[in-house]
Amino acid sequence: MLADKEKKNLKDEELKAEENAENAENSEANEPAPEPETNELEKAKEEINALNDKYLRLCAEYDNFKKRTAREKEAIYIDAAADAIKELLPVMDNLERAIGSISDKESDIYKGVEMVYKQTEEIFKKLGVCETKAVGEEFNPELHNAVMHIEDENVTENTVVEEFQKGYTYKDKVLRYSMVKVAN
Repeated sequence: MLADKEKKNLKDEELKAEENAENAENSEANEPAPEPETNELEKAKEEINALNDKYLRLCAEYDNFKKRTAREKEAIYIDAAADAIKELLPVMDNLERAIGSISDKESDIYKGVEMVYKQTEEIFKKLGVCETKAVGEEFNPELHNAVMHIEDENVTENTVVEEFQKGYTYKDKVLRYSMVKVAN
């Protein structure tokens, strides 16, 4: 009898467990889908996308900032070097005049001045300073400053026939315009 009661209790427990399982399944099936969790998930995804977009924009902005400051730094360096070189141009002119005015080309003074001139010329080349070609070239207002005009049928129009003062450029920047005479 005891065994029968235990069997009956076991069957009752199994039935209750099955009913509870069925009730749980039915209640889950009858309940609407958990929309609040889905909405929260969508909001979280949108927030992640917005933050990711903001991060990418910030990275791009920082990269542009670095490039812009590098360009500005280079421009400041070029301008500073150009200003320093401009101050040396009259010295170069005076060395050329000294070489031209010394009649004895074998004298020690001539050789010394010529040596200083060549050394200065080499320094200019190392720095990237270039003389502007003028005589025989077509007049270019971006490189030449016409201070005189001459009528000459032997020379084509707008050709530089004489240079009074050399012009110089540094990294595509004009340091000084060539003062020239132009044929019309």
